Amino acid sequence: MRRFGLIGKKLGHSFSKRYFTAKFAKEGIADAAYELYELPDIAEFPDLLSRESELVGLNVTVPYKEAVIPYLHELDESAARIGAVNTIRLENGRKKGYNTDFIGFRDTLQQFYPAGEGTKALVLGTGGAAKAVWAALDSLAIPYVSVSRNPAEKQLHYDAITPEVLQAYTLIINTTPLGMAPDTDSAPALPYEALTTGHYLYDLVYNPEETLFLQKGRLAGAKTLNGLPMLHAQADAAWKIWANEKPE
Repeated sequence: MRRFGLIGKKLGHSFSKRYFTAKFAKEGIADAAYELYELPDIAEFPDLLSRESELVGLNVTVPYKEAVIPYLHELDESAARIGAVNTIRLENGRKKGYNTDFIGFRDTLQQFYPAGEGTKALVLGTGGAAKAVWAALDSLAIPYVSVSRNPAEKQLHYDAITPEVLQAYTLIINTTPLGMAPDTDSAPALPYEALTTGHYLYDLVYNPEETLFLQKGRLAGAKTLNGLPMLHAQADAAWKIWANEKPE
């Protein structure tokens, strides 16, 4: 039996087990199972691998996307560039890390957003999820500025996002957990009244289906997309890696 799974700190609301279990059933993959492995500390990762000798693939979620890297033998090029891992392939005792968040975001953004001359993006947040978004925007040649409560050099504070600034950035991407269940009443601090029908709002959060961030954008006439298509795309890319197929 080939075993796959997800490591993270709290996995009670995980999408991954439902998704892969349904995939295995639908596609008649009888020799595979997917489990959730909650780790109170990333230091317990080697013990997990010792106990679960049939593991051949893992997904990684918060807060271990960066912390797991020292435990791996090798990183894929995109994972090394981003500095975060969300997929691991285990083969012949070796562990290689990948970042399919990058693939999932890049591919779904291309379907959602008609990038062209003058395109610029605001990336809300600067955590691990933002790193994959930055890499995808770079690959698509979309200029961006990041927004943070504690901005570093060349980043903006939320207080600096005025209506005038919003007019210059038609793509706004939320990589923060603001609005995620159960904290559904929160949203990034933006002048939403300045949004127009020419704006596109992409929220990496997928629970609830429409966050307050997306709701405010929709009511202003903006186009909106939640994180579920990205979640599906990154999961499909992970499966291709485990099946030794190269993701596009």
